[in-house]
Amino acid sequence: KEKIISMYEQMYLLRSYEDKIYFLFLEGVMPGTIHQSQGQEACAVGMLYDLRKEDYMTSTHRPAGHCLAKGVSLDSMMAEMFAKSTGCCKGKGGAMHTGDINVGAIPAIAITAGGMPVAVGVGLSCKMRKTDNVVVCFFGDGASNEGAFHEAINAAAIWKLPVVFVCENNLYGASTHIRQVINVENIADRACAYGITGEVVDGNDVLKVNEAANRAIERARKGEGPTLLELKTYRRCGHSRNDACGYRDKKEEKEWFERDPLVIAKNHILANKIATAEELEVIEKKVNERIEQAVEYAKKSPDPKPEDALEHVYS
Repeated sequence: KEKIISMYEQMYLLRSYEDKIYFLFLEGVMPGTIHQSQGQEACAVGMLYDLRKEDYMTSTHRPAGHCLAKGVSLDSMMAEMFAKSTGCCKGKGGAMHTGDINVGAIPAIAITAGGMPVAVGVGLSCKMRKTDNVVVCFFGDGASNEGAFHEAINAAAIWKLPVVFVCENNLYGASTHIRQVINVENIADRACAYGITGEVVDGNDVLKVNEAANRAIERARKGEGPTLLELKTYRRCGHSRNDACGYRDKKEEKEWFERDPLVIAKNHILANKIATAEELEVIEKKVNERIEQAVEYAKKSPDPKPEDALEHVYS
């Protein structure tokens, strides 16, 4: 009962945060660019909700939802968007490179499939140190055709590493539909080529994602090796902020938009009398207040100093 309400609150936070960011960018208040993930909230929250703080996560060029769900602070995320020194990456990362190793969120890598070998390295470290920590590795459908996809999963499979590979299949790699580049029905079908478990999940239902996540995480903790999960989902936004999605079929859009993960979770809560609409409104109001406070915090935070560019440089 408390869990589904908490998951709904997290999903609402992710959606509201990204909506706020979108309008701030349109207003010219923020520098840089954005790649957003509205519509994919159930993937992030469902996968990460039961992960420990000491467990790890690697993300993609759409990292906001993953980072917030893993525990990166809202204030530090917002400050990063404003390129402030209080940002989670000291203002050096921007929208595509957020993270905080203190909560196990390895700063995101914007290169397609770039986080997959990193996840394998972290998983190998966990095994060598004899911990029972797990790595959740997010990637998109486009990344499943990169060489790093094969190399990472193959290495994790033969070494039985505690990595959960999570494909957020939102049907499009930038503007290219998945059917143009993949000749199998499901990306998860490729798991058999590496001798590991593969599973297709409704990525817009946070409860189903969470159930699949816990199965995969348990296998990883027991030393049974990696899992390939394919979460079928859909981004409500374009590839980036200048993308009007002219390449998408309107009927397809309508069908997916009607399966909004926030609405699915809310309907479940109301139908099962877990909470009332009024109680959920109170939660939503508190979240919106937190976001406004984060914006004010970020605006008031100091800019990085020129000499800060020389810090945290290792090569």
